[in-house]
Amino acid sequence: MSTDTAFRLKEMLLADLRRGRWQPGERLPAERQMMEDFQVGRSTVRRVLTQMKEMGLITQSVGSGTYLAPDALERLAQTAPAADAMLPTLGTSPAELMDARIAFEPALVEMTIRNANSTDFSIMEQCLNKAEDATSFEEFEHWDGALHAAIAEATHNSFVLTVFRLMHEVRERAEWGQLKRKSLTPERRLAYQQEHRVLVDALRERDASLARKAIIEHLTHVKRNLFHPESME
Repeated sequence: MSTDTAFRLKEMLLADLRRGRWQPGERLPAERQMMEDFQVGRSTVRRVLTQMKEMGLITQSVGSGTYLAPDALERLAQTAPAADAMLPTLGTSPAELMDARIAFEPALVEMTIRNANSTDFSIMEQCLNKAEDATSFEEFEHWDGALHAAIAEATHNSFVLTVFRLMHEVRERAEWGQLKRKSLTPERRLAYQQEHRVLVDALRERDASLARKAIIEHLTHVKRNLFHPESME
């Protein structure tokens, strides 16, 4: 499980870099903050930071902290998956992504309910809290995606995670971000937060019927807002 946790933390930090959450030379959160934010141990944080340092993405100074390297963005571009690995998602539109999510994510409900443990639910709760406390679009989008990733992780099924990561690649593209930013009003953000709470509560209560209904309604709501942002709610 520690390997999965380290992988998830690394992927989330790399996604934040791609979204421009930190600029070259900017200080990253302290280890203790990452431990609290991602509900992981110090050894996991240090392992991931060591990997990122070896990639040339960060620099570390004893007593000062961890900083994004001056050429981190250029180096990050070089870490993109090889062309063959990207083929499954090339040409996938945001509309296709949403259709796939509506088909795929509700199907995970039974597996999540069967396999999720207390740590998984603790991570979900952390994602909910962080999303609700977010002060920027980028921060909210990060924790929104993190929640859905945490639900997929809670299946403890490697094939499910492979499929979910392919979908996450599409979500990380600029086209998705532009649509989401354009459609996300304060009222819609509040609605998404409430829908997320209903979903996680249903999963925690092991209520498959309610959880499936909640995820379908949430994703349908997101799809409508993305592609028909002028619609009345």
